[in-house]
Amino acid sequence: MVTLLLAAVWTGGAFASGPLHLGWAHTRTGERHARPILQPFLLGVLIVAIFCAGAVLVAQVPFLRDLVNNVLDYARFASLPVVAVITLVNGIAEELFFRGAMFAAIGRRHAVIISTALYGLATMATGNLMLVFAAIVLGFVTGLQRRVTGGILAPIITHLTWSMSLLFVLPPLLTALA
Repeated sequence: MVTLLLAAVWTGGAFASGPLHLGWAHTRTGERHARPILQPFLLGVLIVAIFCAGAVLVAQVPFLRDLVNNVLDYARFASLPVVAVITLVNGIAEELFFRGAMFAAIGRRHAVIISTALYGLATMATGNLMLVFAAIVLGFVTGLQRRVTGGILAPIITHLTWSMSLLFVLPPLLTALA
């Protein structure tokens, strides 16, 4: 419930800050009239593959494995559909706020680094170093997407692809590696 309240605050703040743009992607023909959909999805899949490869290493280190399992226990022991909805809503809200409103407020110089650092700082409230690490990696990638596309659609798609995939892939992967 607290996560949904936080998502509501981030979403409200993002929309209160002014217009949020979806952004544009380059097409194969060089035109700049396509919404970024496939590229951010594929980038999300690539990041999932990298995190899954990292999970093989993390599974070998009990301290790190326990940190990841603390997060994944919500997916294992709670209602998976409820966790999935919360994951979707929170991912969208985070991108609306951090790559939408905050990114625009920071300005062009250093927006990727500053928004990534603030996203990582906000994630520190969880007390989980693995979540902070994941937030910094994801925040940097989605920050670069925001800079390239000029909007929030690509970061949202990448974030949702990453978070939803890991929600369903990481628990059985870590169980198999244990």
